[in-house]
Amino acid sequence: MRLCRGDERPAKGWHLGPWNSDLPVSIGFANEGIDEPHVHERITEIYLVARGSATVRVERETVVVGPGDVLVIEPGERHTFVSSSAEYLHFVVHVPGLQGDEAWLEKTAVSRSELGL
Repeated sequence: MRLCRGDERPAKGWHLGPWNSDLPVSIGFANEGIDEPHVHERITEIYLVARGSATVRVERETVVVGPGDVLVIEPGERHTFVSSSAEYLHFVVHVPGLQGDEAWLEKTAVSRSELGL
Protein backbone atom coordinates (compact mmCIF):
# COMPACT_ATOMS: atom_id res chain seq x y z
CA MET A 1 0.00 0.00 0.00
CA ARG A 2 1.10 3.57 -0.65
CA LEU A 3 -0.73 6.69 0.58
CA CYS A 4 0.02 10.11 -0.91
CA ARG A 5 -1.47 13.09 0.89
CA GLY A 6 -2.52 16.09 -1.18
CA ASP A 7 -0.87 19.47 -0.72
CA GLU A 8 -3.16 22.30 -1.80
CA ARG A 9 -0.46 25.00 -1.71
CA PRO A 10 1.06 24.59 -5.19
CA ALA A 11 -1.08 25.23 -8.26
CA LYS A 12 -0.20 21.78 -9.58
CA GLY A 13 2.05 18.86 -8.84
CA TRP A 14 2.69 15.13 -9.14
CA HIS A 15 2.02 12.39 -6.60
CA LEU A 16 3.23 9.15 -8.16
CA GLY A 17 4.84 7.89 -11.32
CA PRO A 18 7.77 5.91 -12.65
CA TRP A 19 10.21 8.29 -10.91
CA ASN A 20 9.15 7.16 -7.40
CA SER A 21 7.16 3.93 -7.85
CA ASP A 22 6.60 0.92 -10.07
CA LEU A 23 3.43 2.46 -11.54
CA PRO A 24 3.21 2.56 -15.35
CA VAL A 25 1.22 5.82 -15.12
CA SER A 26 1.86 9.28 -13.65
CA ILE A 27 -0.72 10.72 -11.22
CA GLY A 28 -0.91 14.42 -10.38
CA PHE A 29 -3.29 17.26 -9.51
CA ALA A 30 -4.01 20.91 -10.20
CA ASN A 31 -5.81 23.49 -8.06
CA GLU A 32 -6.43 25.62 -11.13
CA GLY A 33 -6.71 25.16 -14.84
CA ILE A 34 -3.33 26.24 -16.22
CA ASP A 35 -3.51 28.17 -19.52
CA GLU A 36 -0.55 26.62 -21.30
CA PRO A 37 -1.43 25.50 -24.86
CA HIS A 38 0.43 22.27 -25.66
CA VAL A 39 0.27 18.84 -27.23
CA HIS A 40 1.59 15.39 -26.33
CA GLU A 41 2.60 12.94 -29.05
CA ARG A 42 2.53 9.77 -26.94
CA ILE A 43 0.73 10.58 -23.69
CA THR A 44 -2.99 10.17 -23.14
CA GLU A 45 -3.96 12.74 -20.50
CA ILE A 46 -6.97 11.94 -18.30
CA TYR A 47 -8.47 14.70 -16.12
CA LEU A 48 -10.78 13.70 -13.25
CA VAL A 49 -12.59 16.77 -11.92
CA ALA A 50 -13.13 16.69 -8.14
CA ARG A 51 -14.59 20.17 -7.50
CA GLY A 52 -15.31 23.46 -9.19
CA SER A 53 -15.51 24.01 -12.93
CA ALA A 54 -13.15 24.81 -15.76
CA THR A 55 -13.30 25.75 -19.41
CA VAL A 56 -10.97 23.70 -21.59
CA ARG A 57 -10.08 24.17 -25.25
CA VAL A 58 -9.31 20.93 -27.14
CA GLU A 59 -8.34 21.57 -30.75
CA ARG A 60 -11.03 24.10 -31.77
CA GLU A 61 -13.74 22.89 -29.39
CA THR A 62 -14.50 24.46 -26.00
CA VAL A 63 -15.87 22.27 -23.21
CA VAL A 64 -16.87 23.07 -19.64
CA VAL A 65 -16.06 20.41 -17.04
CA GLY A 66 -17.34 20.05 -13.49
CA PRO A 67 -17.34 17.69 -10.50
CA GLY A 68 -17.45 14.05 -11.52
CA ASP A 69 -16.46 14.73 -15.14
CA VAL A 70 -13.62 12.85 -16.80
CA LEU A 71 -11.94 14.45 -19.81
CA VAL A 72 -9.63 12.30 -21.94
CA ILE A 73 -7.14 14.08 -24.20
CA GLU A 74 -5.72 11.72 -26.81
CA PRO A 75 -2.13 11.91 -28.09
CA GLY A 76 -1.85 14.61 -30.77
CA GLU A 77 -4.80 16.69 -29.49
CA ARG A 78 -3.75 20.28 -28.78
CA HIS A 79 -5.29 21.63 -25.58
CA THR A 80 -5.25 24.21 -22.80
CA PHE A 81 -7.34 25.41 -19.89
CA VAL A 82 -8.98 28.76 -20.59
CA SER A 83 -10.33 29.45 -17.10
CA SER A 84 -11.28 27.76 -13.84
CA SER A 85 -13.32 28.59 -10.75
CA ALA A 86 -11.65 29.54 -7.46
CA GLU A 87 -12.43 26.16 -5.85
CA TYR A 88 -11.33 24.08 -8.85
CA LEU A 89 -9.42 20.81 -8.34
CA HIS A 90 -8.66 18.00 -10.78
CA PHE A 91 -6.52 14.92 -10.71
CA VAL A 92 -4.60 13.98 -13.85
CA VAL A 93 -3.32 10.63 -15.07
CA HIS A 94 -0.70 10.34 -17.83
CA VAL A 95 -0.60 7.05 -19.72
CA PRO A 96 2.13 5.99 -20.24
CA GLY A 97 3.85 7.50 -17.24
CA LEU A 98 7.16 8.98 -18.32
CA GLN A 99 10.03 10.22 -16.19
CA GLY A 100 12.81 12.78 -16.32
CA ASP A 101 13.70 14.37 -19.65
CA GLU A 102 11.45 11.94 -21.48
CA ALA A 103 8.39 13.47 -19.77
CA TRP A 104 9.45 17.10 -20.40
CA LEU A 105 10.25 16.44 -24.07
CA GLU A 106 6.83 14.85 -24.55
CA LYS A 107 5.10 18.22 -23.96
CA THR A 108 5.31 20.58 -26.95
CA ALA A 109 4.02 24.17 -26.76
CA VAL A 110 1.53 25.26 -29.42
CA SER A 111 0.29 28.73 -30.31
CA ARG A 112 -3.08 29.98 -29.09
CA SER A 113 -4.05 30.56 -32.73
CA GLU A 114 -3.70 26.80 -33.41
CA LEU A 115 -6.56 26.36 -30.94
CA GLY A 116 -8.57 29.18 -32.47
CA LEU A 117 -7.97 31.45 -29.47
